[in-house]
Amino acid sequence: MGSSGDTFPQDLAELRGYFRPGGPGNGVHAVPGEGLDVPIYLLGSSDFSARLAAELGLPFAFASHFAPDLLHEALALYRRYFEPSDELSAPHAMIGVNVFAADTNADARRLFTSAQQQFLNLVRGTPGLLPPPVETMDGLWSPVERAHVERMTRCSAVGGPETVRKALAGFAAETDADELILTGQIYDHAARLRSFELAASGRT
Repeated sequence: MGSSGDTFPQDLAELRGYFRPGGPGNGVHAVPGEGLDVPIYLLGSSDFSARLAAELGLPFAFASHFAPDLLHEALALYRRYFEPSDELSAPHAMIGVNVFAADTNADARRLFTSAQQQFLNLVRGTPGLLPPPVETMDGLWSPVERAHVERMTRCSAVGGPETVRKALAGFAAETDADELILTGQIYDHAARLRSFELAASGRT
């Protein structure tokens, strides 16, 4: 039987134990994980994971690529209550950012419509596969739906190389993040690879 979120701290402690020499002491041994001391990063979209990561002295990543509302609050809590540990002597914060990079701003905005449609479907309670891009979102959403989707996708860098470079630099400066976790819900695989290449290259 699966556990509830209320047992997450205990579940995490058990998981970490599997990677230590000798396992958690219950006769179960992780193969090949035991003794590898695999680093643990907590990813969350609320203050719960931020506080837990701070208490345990672990790196913390915020899922701002789809739930940015509590981004600054969670990062502040994490940094304020961080306790140094054997794994980490100081806070290490990461944020999720959607990246839709292309050779031109127009091409990137078109790629972005796949993610916008997917978020729109979530808002409507009809999740599904990632849709192909469209030329425009006009007529596909209501003003209220558009506002909701734009709020959920606020942490997105969409555009040509220079536009994306500035956007990523802006998110890093705004949050003082140590790392950015880049994700891209792009329908065409080649375009997705190209987007990541542009985001990772010196051109951005």
